[in-house]
Amino acid sequence: MLNYQRDNGGWPQYNGNATNYQKNITDEHKALLLKDKNKPDATIDDKSTTYEINYLVKAYTETRNPAYLTAAENGIKYLLLAQYPNGGWPQSYPDTSSYHKHITYNDGAMTDALWVLAKTAAKADGYSAVDKKLAAQAKTAVNKGLKCILKTQYYQNGRLTAWGAQHHYKTLEPVAARKFELASLSSSESVAVLDFLMHIPNPNPEIKRAVVAAVAWLEKVKITGITTQKVTDATQPKGRDVKVIADPNAITWARFYELESNKPIFTGRDGIKRYALAEIENERRVGYSWYNTRPAKLLHTDYPNWVKKWGK
Repeated sequence: MLNYQRDNGGWPQYNGNATNYQKNITDEHKALLLKDKNKPDATIDDKSTTYEINYLVKAYTETRNPAYLTAAENGIKYLLLAQYPNGGWPQSYPDTSSYHKHITYNDGAMTDALWVLAKTAAKADGYSAVDKKLAAQAKTAVNKGLKCILKTQYYQNGRLTAWGAQHHYKTLEPVAARKFELASLSSSESVAVLDFLMHIPNPNPEIKRAVVAAVAWLEKVKITGITTQKVTDATQPKGRDVKVIADPNAITWARFYELESNKPIFTGRDGIKRYALAEIENERRVGYSWYNTRPAKLLHTDYPNWVKKWGK
């Protein structure tokens, strides 16, 4: 983990995947990592950097090895450095080419960064060992991040709704990322944002309004009577497929919803918006999560408990 850390304090992804730290590092690979130390490819995608910081703080708590604490603190400094003045985080920094520059809620990127900084500010979960100056800076960063979350919540025909997977780093409007990730509202990413907001103690009226509005949107866009099923299909390139099937007892949510209509949308690598999973190519049907049930627990358990504690 220390070998993988970049000089700027963050961690990269090789080949677009989270690092598997269970693998042994060969001398050749270690030499490559040392050579790559100053590469500008650190990221918060797929829990990169935030996972390592959390792991190293725990490792320091258990071992008191100062190298682990130093590495964790450098990771926190990276998160502070990467934050935009408006409070958002790009997916990657300092390489902000293409869609990497946009404020990224996708796969919990920005909320993962906020959780680390919130624990740093509160000196919680082993973070009490972190430099006090970083704790103070982290508190400021969390407050800025909260303001960004509230500003990026999308107004649909004058009504407050939820969040997209990516928001423009300047205008704060939902934007596209990869070809199959169009500007839209995202159920899964909105749950991650809500989870963070609902853990804010003594939430102010603006936070309460944001939570209530986003929960109402999730209730509005839930889909009843269908589910997805992975099937074996010898006619497909890899012998498998994903189909939408009827299930009278099922409740699910689409990953992405059209910004103005709330219709579920699906997109292949051609970038063309479609309204049925079956209409995109097999590779994208089986290679991406187009439906999810993540909002169910939030709506049935977490939100009622939050209302009971804090009111609407």
